[in-house]
Amino acid sequence: MSPGFRQFAFRVRIWQRRAVIVSLRVARLVKTGILRFLPALRYVGHALHKRWRRSLQFRTVLTTLLLAVTSFAVVGAYLSNQIANNLFQERLTQAESETRYNVKQVQETFDGAQVTDQSSVITLVYDTLNAVEGRGSVIQRRYVFEAMPEQTKPRNRWVESRASDQLTVSVIPPELRKAVQESGKDQYWASTVIPVGTEDRPGIAVGNKVTFNGTVYELYLIYDLNTAQQTLDEIQSVLWAGGAVLVLLIGAVAWYVTRNVVSPVSHAAMVSEKLAAGQLQERMVVRGEDEVARLGASFNHMAASLQEQITQLATLSQMQQRFVSDVSHELRTPLTTVRMAAEVLYDARDDFDPINKRSAELLYNQVERFQSLLSDLLEISRFDAGVAVLDAEPEDILQVIAHVIEGASPVAAEYGSEIVLSAPAGAIVVDMDARRIDRILRNLILNAVEHGEGRPVTVTVAASETAVGIAVRDHGIGMEPSEAARVFDRFWRADPARARTTGGSGLGLSIAAEDTKLHNGWLQAWGRKGSGANFRLTLPLRQGEEIGNSPVQLEPEDNITTGEPGSVPREPDTRNILVLETGAARLAPLPTTKENP
Repeated sequence: MSPGFRQFAFRVRIWQRRAVIVSLRVARLVKTGILRFLPALRYVGHALHKRWRRSLQFRTVLTTLLLAVTSFAVVGAYLSNQIANNLFQERLTQAESETRYNVKQVQETFDGAQVTDQSSVITLVYDTLNAVEGRGSVIQRRYVFEAMPEQTKPRNRWVESRASDQLTVSVIPPELRKAVQESGKDQYWASTVIPVGTEDRPGIAVGNKVTFNGTVYELYLIYDLNTAQQTLDEIQSVLWAGGAVLVLLIGAVAWYVTRNVVSPVSHAAMVSEKLAAGQLQERMVVRGEDEVARLGASFNHMAASLQEQITQLATLSQMQQRFVSDVSHELRTPLTTVRMAAEVLYDARDDFDPINKRSAELLYNQVERFQSLLSDLLEISRFDAGVAVLDAEPEDILQVIAHVIEGASPVAAEYGSEIVLSAPAGAIVVDMDARRIDRILRNLILNAVEHGEGRPVTVTVAASETAVGIAVRDHGIGMEPSEAARVFDRFWRADPARARTTGGSGLGLSIAAEDTKLHNGWLQAWGRKGSGANFRLTLPLRQGEEIGNSPVQLEPEDNITTGEPGSVPREPDTRNILVLETGAARLAPLPTTKENP
């Protein structure tokens, strides 16, 4: 290999490597640009989508503009196509007419020529064709003069081909040449492109046959359509410019009209939001006497009526709250005196005759019940007045549950029920007000014992990363779904004729619901006649967090696996179980059913 060739190969490899490096850098720059451009494009897309969803005016104007642009595009394309066709047909008709006339003149000139030498023939053909090219037609015209191929006679022809400047026979479409060559005296045409200087212009080539000195020639007259194309371009420019201006005008009109319609609606929405937030004095501004003005007047009348009714209800509610609070406070002193007297009589009941002894016991029990009702009324009045305060501290909720179960064991023993606690091992620390949670659970468990008809009561505890759930399940008389929806109403009882032995104020579940609301938790009820009831308390582990799902399910697992056809039992789980039987309590690990996987 020669040194020069090796040096050339070396340089080629260097340039190849440089090309690869440059390509990689360009690809990296393009990728970086795309990655930087995509977030902006995504942001614009999200902003437009948000604007589309939230703004009626934007949606109306944009839809109007899109429909207007589509309509003008369709109409403009149709008009442009029709104008182009008409212009072309007009030029084509004129070209065919002029070609017939000029070809006839050329043939007559060739037939009457009396020339025999070569120079005279060439001069005659040149002058005749130049005259055809420059006979003052409206359309610019050129020619191509070519002897038909495969002619053996005569052999003494002195003109093979001739054409206008910059033209050759290649500008003639092959289909047109074939049609002319195979025809007799018919005339054919075809669209073509004419080179003029450095640009290509549209044109029409019209072909015929002529004969000179026994030789058959193809004569093509080529007409320049650049003037017609410029006219068409100007018309299209005017159409599109006028369409763009008209679209902008339509958009402005749509914006103005929708603004006049949407602005009062937006103002009404803003005023209604303020009314919902408690600013009852807000009103709409009414102008004119049209439909929007009547809507504003009706809205203001409705707002004034609502303000008056809400004010009356608020005043009545304040009076009721104040009355309940005042009566409850005033009753505490005489009730304390009566309670002390009832306790003295109750302690000395053994010295009374049976009738007086029974009266002393009834008096003592009813005073205790009255004391409980009075305490509940005071607590309800605090909730109604909005002065109830949550004193939350991190504590183990399992200890609170165990304390409540221990306190309820005498009542459970009296009813012949057992309380079963199913809870995970270890502590569950919750930010809570232990006094209020104790009151909620005590109310739920005592209600379950009272309505459980001597059957076991199950307390299930489960925790997730954000919440803890406690379910109190009894297998007693149960309740209907409609009753479960009203069980937290004040003074509501499913069976008004049913005797109460453990309290009886009718406010326990209402207070429990208010305590749960202070903790930002859930208190829900499920029941079915003959299958018992289940109450679920769900609390966030930390104050301020939202509860997504409860760790325990509302409908009991035993009801699903036994009461629903086609259900599949779940695998058992081993947990710490506290069983409170009649007269005894024991703590042991027993298999239970998973309440929530």
